[in-house]
Amino acid sequence: MQLMEKTKESRGINIHTIKTDRYKTNTLMLMIKAPLDRETVAMRALLPHVLQNGTAQSPSRKEVRGRLDELYGAMLASDVQKKGEQHVITIRLDVANETFLTDQTPLFEEGIKLISEVLLDPLVEENGFNASIVANEKRSLVQRIQSVYDDKMRYANVRITEEMCKNEPFGLTSYGTVEEVEAITAEGLYEYYQQLLKKDRIDLYVVGAMEADEAMAKVETYFNINGREPIDQTPPSSESPKVEKENVVIEEQDVKQGKLHMGYRTYTTYKDDDYVAMQVCNGLFGGFSHSKLFINVREKESLAYYAASRYESHKGVMMVMSGIEFAKYDRAVTIIKEQLEAMCSGDFTEAELNQTKAMLKNQLLETSDVARGYVELSYHQIVSGHNRTLEDLLKEIDQVTKEDVMHAAQKIELDTIYFLKGGEAS
Repeated sequence: MQLMEKTKESRGINIHTIKTDRYKTNTLMLMIKAPLDRETVAMRALLPHVLQNGTAQSPSRKEVRGRLDELYGAMLASDVQKKGEQHVITIRLDVANETFLTDQTPLFEEGIKLISEVLLDPLVEENGFNASIVANEKRSLVQRIQSVYDDKMRYANVRITEEMCKNEPFGLTSYGTVEEVEAITAEGLYEYYQQLLKKDRIDLYVVGAMEADEAMAKVETYFNINGREPIDQTPPSSESPKVEKENVVIEEQDVKQGKLHMGYRTYTTYKDDDYVAMQVCNGLFGGFSHSKLFINVREKESLAYYAASRYESHKGVMMVMSGIEFAKYDRAVTIIKEQLEAMCSGDFTEAELNQTKAMLKNQLLETSDVARGYVELSYHQIVSGHNRTLEDLLKEIDQVTKEDVMHAAQKIELDTIYFLKGGEAS
């Protein structure tokens, strides 16, 4: 279903209205983007959680929750994520669509008012944010960072990214380090927040059953940021360096299962013509349960407890993730390499290609079934600077040929092998 998206720049904010009656709620999503930078990554990870803890009008989490309850249980959530070498803060408000209710409370307008307060009128004391809120959210963020160490699959993902991209912004995590978080002060965070309002690209998506002009007028009433000077942030990611030789990193910990992760450079990102062919290539290689990694590494050879690949669209890196017995390291590496060679030589059937294309299309349609998923799909265009709608993606998938997939595979180069294994006592 084609959704009607309109975009308008107003006072330095890009407003996107997506009119649809597909969802029973109206969704407001703020996407706040800046380049990944070691100096700011921890503050950006902390900031949205501090902001949603209180506003000048509702100076506590309890009062903010009370207002959400009054809006028929509206939901306010925030997150931060890497998209290539861009660091994106997301603040989302889901509120019931009043057209489906007998009570005609202006829920949509009240939702816009609240999310504008969260961003533009936060709780401030003297020269900084509320010190106790900042302290509490710092503890929570430190716990999230430390929890990665306990989840060895996530830990291995972090470590291979650090090793593979140690001289590139992409090597940074979304949350920063414990030391960086602990160094943040309430005053320093507020000073950075003021810079963010002036410099970051801010996109507000409004999704639901409302008229575009009416929605934009309401947004413009509440979102008024004076003196904005957004910085042009293109290109979205630095060029991936040419692989000179494979880098092998072996780490020992007290683990029962080895984590073998292999990082590849694809030299293809969302803005490139062969991006969709690379997505199909990744799907065939390790993206689905019929893929080569799953069938040959996990099922036939019984080398891995799991084996899959993940493609990052805006940096152009592909990560193979597998859990193996320590002694099977050499064999697993060999078999994984053979699967990519098979992709390069076209060792896959038309039936497998068509199954992959069907599953990719289904995955996209499932993502667009929820408002935040549709916004994420649309936002790829902002990050990449390349327009490619959901309908374009579906058509391009259908058009991918076996030769296209082979050519995409032939561009891929293995950069780093990371193996987490048990120590002598394991």
